[in-house]
Amino acid sequence: MRKWLADPGAEAKPAAIWALCALMAATFCVVTTEHLPAGLLPQISSGLGVSLSAAGQLVTGYALTVMLLTVPLTYATRRIPRRPLLLGLMTVFVLASLGSAVAPNYALLLVSRAVTALVHAVFWAVVTVTAMGLFPPAMRGRILAMVYGATSMATIVGVPAGSWIGQHAGWRVAFVTLSGIGLIALATVARFLPATAVAQTHTDDTAVPDTSRYVVLLVTIVLALTGLSMAFTYTVPFLTEVTGFSAAAVAPLLLLRGAAGAASVAVAGNLADRHPKMATTAPVALLSVSLIGMYLAGTIPIVVAVLMATSGVAVFVMITTLTNELLSVAPGNLYIASAGGNAVFNAGTAVGAASGGLVLSDISVRGTALAGGLLAAAAVAILLVHQMIRRASRAAREAVTDPS
Repeated sequence: MRKWLADPGAEAKPAAIWALCALMAATFCVVTTEHLPAGLLPQISSGLGVSLSAAGQLVTGYALTVMLLTVPLTYATRRIPRRPLLLGLMTVFVLASLGSAVAPNYALLLVSRAVTALVHAVFWAVVTVTAMGLFPPAMRGRILAMVYGATSMATIVGVPAGSWIGQHAGWRVAFVTLSGIGLIALATVARFLPATAVAQTHTDDTAVPDTSRYVVLLVTIVLALTGLSMAFTYTVPFLTEVTGFSAAAVAPLLLLRGAAGAASVAVAGNLADRHPKMATTAPVALLSVSLIGMYLAGTIPIVVAVLMATSGVAVFVMITTLTNELLSVAPGNLYIASAGGNAVFNAGTAVGAASGGLVLSDISVRGTALAGGLLAAAAVAILLVHQMIRRASRAAREAVTDPS
């Protein structure tokens, strides 16, 4: 890791690398708990005597809480130094996860999940900016790629492992295990994260605050994540009903998609650092091509498998590079800007899942891939049009100021 994070004239310090590892461990825990109930719905439903749809609200309510409260909670905590804030968040996380494990009824489980969602709302707005602040500005993209790499590991390892534990030892044991891992993450953050002042705004020359660009990126993220969620939510029925894969083949295909994304960490980081403008457009375009390709070639198993892996790469690189660009042009307080990005990511995910259900009922499961791909294409179009407008505006200004 140290060699990859090295930068000409600005090599990463060992203490900063250990602090980054601590933040990655915390990120792994927070992302795992977000999706863990989805793999435990049957066990929670039977264990607490509630319907599957009621158990599903543990996931929906979590996402809505994060979407609605990220910005206000980040604003409320904006003056708290990052180290004590993150330690406090992880402490609450451990206690809330333990509370989920011992909840005697559905109502208290819902409350403990809501508390965990409050932690998530602030954590994601803080962790990326804090991690970036540990390293030179030229390494920002690689740092974001590492943090988001922890989210991929949570999806690939954390959630399936939690589901396996829930199936063999009970859903409560899965939450106890997650609480224990969270305690380890808390200890690593306490040991390695340095005490630093709260950086409210940009502190490097590579950042160019641009309100219009920031707004365009927010719109792009909403469209791209809506399309992504619309297609990904219904991946399983697509693979079994359209492509004809067996139920046993679904898990390996999902693992392939996740592993392909995790393997693209170096690509995402280097692309964001060295080619930031291209980095915002290329992965969204790749996602669009992958999803539309799945629609067109949905009955050809080998093609669908390849496109599944391609979409995994596109998603991971897209999230890293769009976040990097968003924070580069963010006006004002970086933590509030990061919170805004987190809110629209969750909004796109929620809208996409709901919209995908409408497409599924009105058209077909195959249509979810097409609709998702077209939304991603619309996001690419917005980025390209905005870049063209910016170039035309710059050329006009130069023509006016040029004495010749």
